[in-house]
Amino acid sequence: MTARLDPFAAAPTLMKDWMSTSLAVASSLEASLIHLVEIRASQINACANCINMHSAAARAAGETEQRLYLLSAWRDAPCYNERERAALGWTDVLTRLSEQPEIDRAYDALRAEFTEEEQTKITLMINVITGWNRLMVGFRVFADLETVKITLSTVTA
Repeated sequence: MTARLDPFAAAPTLMKDWMSTSLAVASSLEASLIHLVEIRASQINACANCINMHSAAARAAGETEQRLYLLSAWRDAPCYNERERAALGWTDVLTRLSEQPEIDRAYDALRAEFTEEEQTKITLMINVITGWNRLMVGFRVFADLETVKITLSTVTA
């Protein structure tokens, strides 16, 4: 697959701002939860780049292979706690907004596990990762992990 364009080269200032916002939101909740949300939204949006990148980051942070493999079937897998399930359910409904019948149930589960501030943070994270998914899928970006590390170091500097 050949990339259509490099958004970091095309709009460097905005992409640096987007990256800064992304990093701020991602650091606002526990890393293990953020990784699951990033990967799950990326699975739904079929973003190979983000699945690859965030799975590698999750592994590096100590996430188990079992939990990564079972993420697409999280509802039936016993290895996720109630907080993670609430976040994943919220991720599913917000990433698939056309499936409105489930949103009330997903929100009730979210509200039971997260404070209002945390609800806002997780919702922002879902928005951030779906934004990245759209950039990467739309522009056909698939970066090897070394390129991502180099880009992150220059964008966040």
